[in-house]
Amino acid sequence: MIISFDTLSPDKIYFTMIQTLMPRPVAWVLSENPDAGYNLAPFSYFNAISSNPPLIMLSIGVKPDGGPKDSRLNIEAKGDFVVHIAHREMAPLVTQTSATLPRGVSEIDRAGLKTCEFPGSRLPRLSECRIAYACNLYELREIGKAPQALIIAEVKQVYIDDAVIEHDAKGRVLVMAEKVDPIGRLGGGEYTTFGEKIYFPRPK
Repeated sequence: MIISFDTLSPDKIYFTMIQTLMPRPVAWVLSENPDAGYNLAPFSYFNAISSNPPLIMLSIGVKPDGGPKDSRLNIEAKGDFVVHIAHREMAPLVTQTSATLPRGVSEIDRAGLKTCEFPGSRLPRLSECRIAYACNLYELREIGKAPQALIIAEVKQVYIDDAVIEHDAKGRVLVMAEKVDPIGRLGGGEYTTFGEKIYFPRPK
């Protein structure tokens, strides 16, 4: 089957994209609301784009009414945020925090999640997540007709749970993916969980 995007509405293009570009990493983004409470929302248009400087990318769409999402407004206003990598047991809560709520209502409180200090970051991190990135806004662009907010952020530091770390013979930190057990986004309400690990040495 060949599907020409020229013949599809934006909604159907989105539906096709999220079902074919898989799995996608999920950024669970904590940002600060205007009243100093915290917003939490998942985004699966997300990935790393550079290591010098260390940059990640988020693409944030609009609310059903066409207005900007709270995460975008908060990041623009405050300039910093925290990205978490959620694991298998947290998938239901990731979905729960994707609901559209009134401005300033905290998904963290509604989901019963706990935060803790993130040394070196002005913002806290979710206590239960095994990986978290402290990020500063690097650049924001509007793209497309919706429009999408393309947010590029510099990672200032990363938290990694000691329980998922080992060290190699050179003393380098190895993150054990099977211990992180991250979730990946598929289409609709589907996620994938960590499965078999396959290793092939890179060519010299």
